Amino acid sequence: MKQKQIFLLHFFYWLLIIFNGVVAGLVYNTRNLDILSVTIFFANFLGFYVNYFFIAPKFFDPKRFYMMIIGFFIGVFVFVVFRYSIEEILLPALTGRRNYKEGTTFLYYFYDNIYYSSLTVFVSTNLWFFKYYSKIEAERTRLIEERKHAQLQALKTQINPHFIFNSLNNIYSLVYQNSDQSLPAIEKLSELLRYSTKDLEKDVISLDKEISYIESLIGLEKLRIKNPEMLVFEKKISNPKLEISPMLLVPFVENAFKHGDFRNKGFVLEISDENRVLHFYLHNFKNQGMKDTASGIGIENVRKRLEILYPKKHELNIKDLESEFIVDLRIIFPYEND
Repeated sequence: MKQKQIFLLHFFYWLLIIFNGVVAGLVYNTRNLDILSVTIFFANFLGFYVNYFFIAPKFFDPKRFYMMIIGFFIGVFVFVVFRYSIEEILLPALTGRRNYKEGTTFLYYFYDNIYYSSLTVFVSTNLWFFKYYSKIEAERTRLIEERKHAQLQALKTQINPHFIFNSLNNIYSLVYQNSDQSLPAIEKLSELLRYSTKDLEKDVISLDKEISYIESLIGLEKLRIKNPEMLVFEKKISNPKLEISPMLLVPFVENAFKHGDFRNKGFVLEISDENRVLHFYLHNFKNQGMKDTASGIGIENVRKRLEILYPKKHELNIKDLESEFIVDLRIIFPYEND
């Protein structure tokens, strides 16, 4: 509960108290402002906020319920002391008027005011509870957001080294074969690293930038593949400015290149968006001669990020077959006013 809402609760409570006093004056046909109405309001106000700021915070302890009971009765006692001091000591000294008959004992006065004081202390304590739990909830939300941010930062830093490792392996192979493609490959890698270094610092980037990154990655990989026409990439983007977490789709493409069979087969990559639903589909054939126990790092990384970023707003289906690997991902993006 926000501070503004807490203030409004206080405001409406006192508005209700004043309204009740006005109605009571009309019912009892009191034409002039009764001094006792003023004194009880003043005692009510003092008892309310002494309990709100001092007693309730001091005695609230969920593990020791008896402490809250003690605090409640202390609040009641304080209210009665305030009212008794005003109406039975101060008021008679100033005006000669009192609320009860002269000689009324404090014990009788206390018993007779339990109802009024209990209502004031009860409302005051509950409003303090609202404030307390509002603060606790805000702190819990802040800690959750900080933890999510820390997790995302840690996960994103895992992507860049993984990508560099894969790309350097490819370039090493080209250099080892004295291929004319090695220098263009290094240049493309340099461009990709500039993009990734800049974009990883951001929480989100535009969808078209993520796709552009993938296109550059495919261009780099085509340099080492004999039949680059087998790499089929189709895109149908209607809203290129959709915001997405950087490097969210790239690991799937990296995984395909690292573990795919590109001697006689390629892959099919399709990216589209319709009604703010991103559809990413990738189908590649696996290289049966290569076994890599670290193959799942990038994909596991994406799984975790999707759970953090799009809880219940995404669907990731992966089919890891004997000779094929299929990724089918859908992400529902909220509208701007959601």
